Amino acid sequence: MVLMKMKFPFEKRVKLAQGLWLLSLSATVAGALTFSLGCILKTELRRRAEVMDNSDIHIVPDTLMIVGLASLGINYFASKICQDALDAGRFPRWKNFLKPYFAVSCFFTVLMLLAIIMSYAMKGTLESSLKAGLRNGIRFYKDTDTPGRCFQKQNIDRLQMEFRCCGNTDFRDWFEVQWISNRYLDFSSTEVKNRIKSNVDGRYLVDGVPFSCCNPSSPRPCIQYQLTNNSAHYNYDYQTEELNIYLRGCREALVNYYMGLMNTIGAGVLSVFLLQGSVLVSLRFLQTSMEAVAGNENVEIETEGYLLEKGVKETIMEYLDPLLKFLLLKNQVEEGDPAAAPATT
Repeated sequence: MVLMKMKFPFEKRVKLAQGLWLLSLSATVAGALTFSLGCILKTELRRRAEVMDNSDIHIVPDTLMIVGLASLGINYFASKICQDALDAGRFPRWKNFLKPYFAVSCFFTVLMLLAIIMSYAMKGTLESSLKAGLRNGIRFYKDTDTPGRCFQKQNIDRLQMEFRCCGNTDFRDWFEVQWISNRYLDFSSTEVKNRIKSNVDGRYLVDGVPFSCCNPSSPRPCIQYQLTNNSAHYNYDYQTEELNIYLRGCREALVNYYMGLMNTIGAGVLSVFLLQGSVLVSLRFLQTSMEAVAGNENVEIETEGYLLEKGVKETIMEYLDPLLKFLLLKNQVEEGDPAAAPATT
């Protein structure tokens, strides 16, 4: 069953080729934009690599960069095909090229759609990666003398100040770790000894936060120590007063930032996907309408163009059958099937 059959007079074919040439140039620019957006997202993710437990989220920018580069090649050939479509004598040379061209083009266009879906769907992966990464970052905050961790304090402080956040989930995460290095503790002090003895792990835990948690917008001087001790500060109530430190956790801040960035990029790439799809559909109509002109003396005759010569399922199987047969034959040869092995003389 022929899908979306249309009649194409000579003038309509010319306009289709000319319009498609302009459309393919626009899609080429859009492909370069897609690659650039992938690079921007990749750069932003790498900037915070120290607070991410894994790099699974990098599949989104990597895919965008791949489909962006592929789009450049796809639309370059589309523009050349459109130019040759204006000359019935030059168009037949593309006949054997177009079938694999459409297969490759459809693959990368579908891959672009998957990248869009992933940019919206990978919030859980991003959040779990940040949860573990920030937990380790806070735990190693004090290790300024340990190789490989000496910049961890600086990274966490810059992160909290830039994103106006504190801790992983909230500021209370700092209460559960020793974030002050032993080299800055006076072990002859009774207060230090008592705090270390007060927990089974022998850690110096305080109900305080680093300076980078302080909110400069607060009118009150920053209270970063003894946050839960009302008697330690004048006119202060831990339970009711709005604290002058950042209340939002850094995980929430980073998830909101990256998901906002990916959703914006996803919306932009969606428009590129629609543009790329329009190029492929238009090119298919141009190809099928020009095939009837081949070998005909009168190149100005009216022809018919269509999207698919058969149904969707039959068309997909037509492309998959050669690949499946190749994989089956390869599997038989690897298993040592004598019937599949080529005959020798």
